Amino acid sequence: MILSIGKHLLPHCLHQSDAAAFAKKQFGDHFRDIDRLLPVFQSAEIDTRYFAMPLDWYSSGPTFEEKNERYISLSVEYAAEAIKDCLNNSFYLDRPIDCSEVSAIYFVSTTGISTPSIEARIMNVLPFLPYTKRIPIWGLGCAGGASGLSRANEYCTAHPEEAVLVINLELCSLTFQHGDYSKSNLIGTALFADGVSCVLVTGEKSPLLKHTKMKNVPTIISVQSTLMKDSEDVMGWDVSNEGLHVVFSKSIPSIVSTWLEPNVKGFLTSQNKIPDEIDYFIAHPGGTKVLTAYEEALGLDKSKTAISREVLRRYGNMSSVTIIYVLDQFLRSGCETGATGLMAALGPGFCSELLLLEWKEGA
Repeated sequence: MILSIGKHLLPHCLHQSDAAAFAKKQFGDHFRDIDRLLPVFQSAEIDTRYFAMPLDWYSSGPTFEEKNERYISLSVEYAAEAIKDCLNNSFYLDRPIDCSEVSAIYFVSTTGISTPSIEARIMNVLPFLPYTKRIPIWGLGCAGGASGLSRANEYCTAHPEEAVLVINLELCSLTFQHGDYSKSNLIGTALFADGVSCVLVTGEKSPLLKHTKMKNVPTIISVQSTLMKDSEDVMGWDVSNEGLHVVFSKSIPSIVSTWLEPNVKGFLTSQNKIPDEIDYFIAHPGGTKVLTAYEEALGLDKSKTAISREVLRRYGNMSSVTIIYVLDQFLRSGCETGATGLMAALGPGFCSELLLLEWKEGA
């Protein structure tokens, strides 16, 4: 059961017009048709995004080592703030939850490298018990937020009296390649952003459930992970001496239209559901074309993706974090008892993660 969500906005807010000007300066000498390509910033339907560093820092061409050092130090700082917001969130909880009441931490990220992993470093900053279990998950990209919830739910099914945290932390901007003049890098510059979230997930017998302030608590009924074979070139990273280079295939919307439709419908059929019976569609907004492909493939009215589009407009694509922002907006708008929701996200592999939710009356 999903009991609370925490967030922390990063310090540097960038308007999309400023991002387009930055891209023109960075890419202009290497694309003869740069003015024809720049409308991608407008068609992304993003107004603002948040970043870890000021804009001029990215144009200075920091090394992979410098960027990863920032990733480690800032991840600990930002994740700690999101955890505190989650455990002390008075919208969701009637009292603060102590770190000692958390049995396990899932840390989900794809945009930096750290051993020991980030959640171990966080445990030196916040008062978690030394016996807290650590489960770092790396490499799932945009699917990571939904996947983290799926894995946490499986843990809580096995341990119904316990509570766990799922932290999603992505500093996509730190992967920007100063000397990479590919169209994938240009599109990534128009779309991706930095963000962090934290979700408190509990088993059905957790004593923390009595502290919910939600009238109806979202319960994860079933999950499904699906991998498309031989699709490694659709989405991910190419790794070089300079760092992580984004791989972002233009075929993603068509994959949503063809491969995802039977995948989603098969999942719903296994749960004795059809798309028309889904009250809330909690979609990861990978981009406007992906959301449109969802609508067309599943026969959804645009109203079903309105919250996903609004999150994309205000924050951009924060990779694994984004779907948690979408979920938070749904919960804050109020969901009816007995309503069902479908969470859906796509990521490297190429893969999809689906979760069926049901809102049950709170304590």
